[in-house]
Amino acid sequence: MKRLLLALGSAALIAQAPAFAQSAQTAAHPTVLLKTSDGDIKVELYPEKAPKSVANFLDYVKSGQYNGTIFHRVIPGFMIQGGGYSANGAEKPTRAPIPLESKNGLKNTVGTLAMARTSDPDSATSQFFINTVDNAALDYPNGDGNGYAVFGKVVVGLDVVKKIEATPTTTRGGMSDVPQQPILIQSATVVAQ
Repeated sequence: MKRLLLALGSAALIAQAPAFAQSAQTAAHPTVLLKTSDGDIKVELYPEKAPKSVANFLDYVKSGQYNGTIFHRVIPGFMIQGGGYSANGAEKPTRAPIPLESKNGLKNTVGTLAMARTSDPDSATSQFFINTVDNAALDYPNGDGNGYAVFGKVVVGLDVVKKIEATPTTTRGGMSDVPQQPILIQSATVVAQ
């Protein structure tokens, strides 16, 4: 009977091994907490899929770049974008752009975090966006043939993302889709690495 229990215990551990491995892999992903004026958003990053995008984002987080920035572009049924402008609407200086990593297999689905860029595929700097719907048109190779690089996902605070998405917007300083009341990223901190 004792051998049977040991064998059953070993079988149970073996059966659970993939779950433990997946849990350990998830724990190894860097996590960043964005404290916003509308609530907290926690994002998990995927360096194994988008190493340059994740390293770039983490460098900006650690340097304090995102502290005091706003979500400056909010389009219901599409996405919320931030990371580039201070509360007074001034564009923040950035480092050199990074190469596009849109061919990594990650899709622009609800809650995913992606790098914002211009029409130049290799132009992403500090700005990022959070998809509020499934945006297959942004996946590689759709759209402009390059897509937008997903590098993380919201794991806590999707309700906050949806609240931000629902905020009334206006045109200000030549930019459209700007929230009427500024939505501030008060701080961005690495909470697990």
